Amino acid sequence: MKSNVELASRLSVAPMMDWTDRHCRYFHRQLSGRTLLYTEMVTSAALIRGGARHLLAYDPAEQPLALQLGGSDAAELAQAARIGAEEGYAEVNLNVGCPSDRVQSGCFGAMLMREPERVVDCVSEMSAASHAEITVKCRIGVDDQIPEEVLPRFLDMLRSAGVRRVIIHARKAWLQGLSPKENREVPPLDHGLVLAMKRAFPDLSICINGGIETLDQAMDFLREGLDGVMVGRAAYHHPAAILLGADRRIHGLADRDITPTDAALAMRPYIARHLSQGGRLGAVTRHMLGLFSGRPGARAWRRALSEAPNGGLAEYDNALQSLVHRAAA
Repeated sequence: MKSNVELASRLSVAPMMDWTDRHCRYFHRQLSGRTLLYTEMVTSAALIRGGARHLLAYDPAEQPLALQLGGSDAAELAQAARIGAEEGYAEVNLNVGCPSDRVQSGCFGAMLMREPERVVDCVSEMSAASHAEITVKCRIGVDDQIPEEVLPRFLDMLRSAGVRRVIIHARKAWLQGLSPKENREVPPLDHGLVLAMKRAFPDLSICINGGIETLDQAMDFLREGLDGVMVGRAAYHHPAAILLGADRRIHGLADRDITPTDAALAMRPYIARHLSQGGRLGAVTRHMLGLFSGRPGARAWRRALSEAPNGGLAEYDNALQSLVHRAAA
């Protein structure tokens, strides 16, 4: 029987550094009750050597929620996975896809695609130490690797190590010569290779990531046999377009008939609580700038929130009221 996180993983929002923090996730949950959400990547070193367990904090309303870990030390990752499970994460994902300088200097992320044996050691120890499901997010290859050769071998090794669910970003990572931003855009997408991997490994749950901009695209990939679709920047910049219809179209649930305005109103108590604890308005609302993207008043909404990062509920209410008036005009 599939777990709740695996059922939810038919559609997920990608872990994105500096973006998918707890405020972002709480906001996304107002738009979709079922879509799987991920933390930003948390390094095992930060948890084990840095004592940064606070990075795992979340509101229970964010569930279903998965933790992404970065690291390459198997024993340390095992401890981090155990801690993640203790904190209530039912899935712990190992990052084998991030190409940033930060992860390269730490010899993890996409660098690990060059060391599949180390990845096997890591996921094996993580599984032994934790009752959470251990998953992997990877690229189709790095640098001069030939994806059609390395990816099947990599998936076979993961499967042998007990991994049952893999998220594949359908681009190579170039570890030298391209910035992290360019690595999200320049290497060509090969969605066909990911589809071929599902045919080659029917017993693996395979989720596709990379270049997916609409819910229609996500539906197409599911119809073609993939088990899940992970959306990144599109879900962040245009959250209503991706997430509002997801519970009905992707997860087969009754439509909650939520509008972007309903979601903005639902965020008000959360924002009030955050402000009462000394937080900044902008820490929450920066994730909400695209809520009304493509709708009347969207520009005024973005401007009002961007100009009041240190404001209070009055500024938030004024931004929403101004948008409602413009939309009605």
